[in-house]
Amino acid sequence: MANPRYIAYHDHEWGVPCHDENTLFEMLNLEGAQAGLSWETILNKRDTYRAAFDGWDAEKIARYDDAKVAELLANPGIVRNRLKVAAAITNARAYLAMREQGLTLDAWLWGWVDGKPIVSDWPDGSRPAKTGLSDRISKDLAKRGFKFVGSTIIYAYMQGVGIVDDHDRACFRHAGR
Repeated sequence: MANPRYIAYHDHEWGVPCHDENTLFEMLNLEGAQAGLSWETILNKRDTYRAAFDGWDAEKIARYDDAKVAELLANPGIVRNRLKVAAAITNARAYLAMREQGLTLDAWLWGWVDGKPIVSDWPDGSRPAKTGLSDRISKDLAKRGFKFVGSTIIYAYMQGVGIVDDHDRACFRHAGR
């Protein structure tokens, strides 16, 4: 039997356009935490992540100190990888720097696609791991100081927040249906 969390994620989030700033920040960090793991593993830990990272409040995360990092690394409900925990803190700081420049993740991210999701139609049902667009977004995020934002991670992020609709043609969620 399939994981109910995974089914709910597919049916209500994956490929659905998201414009909520907090969710966009959360998903960027969760996709980075997923690197080398299954997305199902992260979904199963998502609620614990939200609690551990103060509801993904970037202002609070940016101020985390060594004691908070130690607390996070001792939390079995998240991926206890020092680099990934440090990346979330770095990402909060980079995100706040974007905001200081007058940019929101929503406006910045959706600006890459002129506010309209890319509806894919892969003929054989396969999806790429990355695209030219994910390459460009990845490079821009890295230039802004974000971590764990490689092109493959960013393509998964684009799928997760609905920049790309990669649902199979036969899926009830496919935008072309």
